[in-house]
Amino acid sequence: MKNEKSLRKHLLALLQGAQAHADFEAAIKDFPPSLRGKRPNGSPHSPWEILEHMRLAQWDILEFIRNPHHQSPEFPDGYWPAAAAPPNDKAWDKSVSAFRADQAALVALVANESTDLFVKLPQGDGQTILREALLVADHNAYHLGQFFLLRRSLEATQ
Repeated sequence: MKNEKSLRKHLLALLQGAQAHADFEAAIKDFPPSLRGKRPNGSPHSPWEILEHMRLAQWDILEFIRNPHHQSPEFPDGYWPAAAAPPNDKAWDKSVSAFRADQAALVALVANESTDLFVKLPQGDGQTILREALLVADHNAYHLGQFFLLRRSLEATQ
């Protein structure tokens, strides 16, 4: 494809939170442990729930791409943590690390010029790697916006 290099470049910027979207690192930076499980008035989710939801969804999509035998979690419950608060600080750190690792794996996959972004995944019903990468970027951008609103509502701004 004539413009594939340009498409990859734009897709990578989108996946990494560049340009018009906030990025993951800014969202979680110095987030106070005491506020990670708090739900502000009117909010259905806490920062922990948003973080875990983003991690689980991104992981599921990445595994769908990589593993034709992957079984997705039960929808919707399998995509949300059971509790509003992390059980401890290590759980938060583990979730952050896992999110970063899966994001890096997806970025590497998209950046690899031998990856055919347009081939239909054999385990799907028409999905392509391009479609799945766009889905991750869109989903993450949406929830990062929520995360920043939670920061403001909880007065956890930087």
